[in-house]
Amino acid sequence: MQNNRDSVYQKVLDFKRKYGMCVVWRLKKNARIIDTHLNPDEKLLYVFAAQKNNHPLDIFSTAVIALTDKRLLIGRKRVVFGYFLDSITPDMFNDLKVLSGVIWGRICIDTINELVTLSNIDKKALPEIETMITSYMMSAKQKLKEKDK
Repeated sequence: MQNNRDSVYQKVLDFKRKYGMCVVWRLKKNARIIDTHLNPDEKLLYVFAAQKNNHPLDIFSTAVIALTDKRLLIGRKRVVFGYFLDSITPDMFNDLKVLSGVIWGRICIDTINELVTLSNIDKKALPEIETMITSYMMSAKQKLKEKDK
């Protein structure tokens, strides 16, 4: 799986280089969490980084977010030991909200169980993130509907 790890880490580095105003740390360690939980048949579609919280001054909850062809993964390495992983499948996805401020923006993902807030994102990245997530989720939901018929 070394190849996938390099891909997750490389993609998040590319995102950080493209959108330098994002407040994110420890990208390599967070990318490894995603790598650990990628299934062998999953393909990475898009990777970005943000703070997984709703507080613009809390900069210690960096997460790497990976959109695959099956789900959205949110991985966060704890400072001392352990990690957190959230997985959002298309059937759990309800809606997405974009909030833009002066410098940073937020993405709020409404799921069946909770509201996931990703903050301190370079506001120039918001349209790209929104397009990637919503277009994939809507396409996947449509396929699920057609499959159920």
